[in-house]
Parts: sequence; C-alpha cells; structure tokens
Amino acid sequence: MKFLCLTLVLLCALSAFAATSKSVSYKSGDDTVQALIYAPEGKGPFPGILVIHEWWGLNDWVKEQASKLSDLGYVALAVDLYRGKVATKPDEAHEIMRGVPDDRAARDLHAAFEFLKSQANVKKDRIASIGWCMGGGYSFEVALQEPTLTADVVNYGHLATDPESLKKINASILGIFGGQDRGISVDDVKKFQQSMKQMDKKVDVVIYPNAGHGFENPNNKTGYRADDTADAWKRTVSFLAETLGK
Repeated sequence: MKFLCLTLVLLCALSAFAATSKSVSYKSGDDTVQALIYAPEGKGPFPGILVIHEWWGLNDWVKEQASKLSDLGYVALAVDLYRGKVATKPDEAHEIMRGVPDDRAARDLHAAFEFLKSQANVKKDRIASIGWCMGGGYSFEVALQEPTLTADVVNYGHLATDPESLKKINASILGIFGGQDRGISVDDVKKFQQSMKQMDKKVDVVIYPNAGHGFENPNNKTGYRADDTADAWKRTVSFLAETLGK
C-alpha cells in the first residue's frame, strides 16, 4: 500500500511537469498583442499549431488544449483575440465577442501565424490551426486567408460554402460538428463538404448525431458528451499527425 501511495505521488509530481507556457507578444498592425506559447522539450524544429479560443476567451480550458497539443510534439500558440478579457457568463461572452472588429481579428490571426512561423523551433511549412465554437469559425478563416497553412481543425465553427471562398483553401480540413447544433445546421455542413470535394479539396467531416454545440467542453454542463469528445480528440490527433508529418 505504501508503495502504491508513493507511486501515485510520483505520478502526480511528474504530471506537474507537463508542457509549460510562456507569455509572448508580437505586433498586430500598430498594436502589441499577447499570447501563450507551449513548446515540447528539445530544439526541434516541430510543427506549429495556432490554438483559437471559444467565445469565453483564453481561459483555462483552452490553455489545457494547447498544453495537450504541445505534449504531442507541437509548438502551440494560444492566441488571445480578446486582449486579456475572459468571460464567465454567456451574456458577458456575447458582449465581448460582438466587440471584436472583424478586421482586427483577421489582422491578429495573421500576425499570430507569422509569429509562429518566425520561431526557430517551428517547421515553417508545417503549421495548422484549431479552434472551437467562435474559435472554430476563426480557424476556418485562417484557412481562407493563409495559403500556406497545412491543416485546419474546425470544431463546430461557421463555414463558407461559396466556391470563390473555398478556392482560397489549400489546407487539409477536419470538421467536427454536432447533429443537434441549432446554430450550424447539418445541411450546411454537408453542403460545405460536398463543395470541397467537388473542388478536389482535402476534407474530412464528422457529425455526432446526438451532440449539440460546444459538446467538447466539460464546462458545458448540459451539453458535454464525453464519448463523442474522446472520439473527436482521437480523430484530431490522428489528422494532425497525418497532415503535419509527425
């Protein structure tokens, strides 16, 4: 029993040495913005991933996702589109989200992409983007505005279906959606998938029939689906390994 207890203590201690973050800053137009960067041990270079938060802001859950990705061997840059603000209530999140100008968000994401590419331990031709909810939509926007993006994960984020927009995409896309999402319809997701395939774009879409919006975040007390989340994470890990060459 003492040995078991000691083993558990050591495991807990080791888990505290998982990927740690470092605060960084970079220019976005005339502004200086902050972000958190997570890097594996070693010089690399490693593939890089932009990690884009939900409408709550850069909170602990998103930081955890960035840390998990770094543990897998990626340099993960957790961007902060809210400039330090973090919401805890839906009405607060909605208010902050509406206050982010579209052009500023696009500029911040481009600046984040360029900053990640500039890091000595990052493979400049192996960069992906991932986001959830609002961040899922922004992750898709990164695929539209960054022609050298390698891979893109959209977790229940808004999409485009018009051919002129989709022509801009060179990245492989993984889309993860809930069949009960009241904001993003299954029909729209399937139309996006069909349009991408007709244009010979690389796309993989999975729809969890009984899941709603935000089903991957355990803080979503009424909508969190553990089994679907585990499967979505497994698919995400496999997709990133395949597309980023790990």
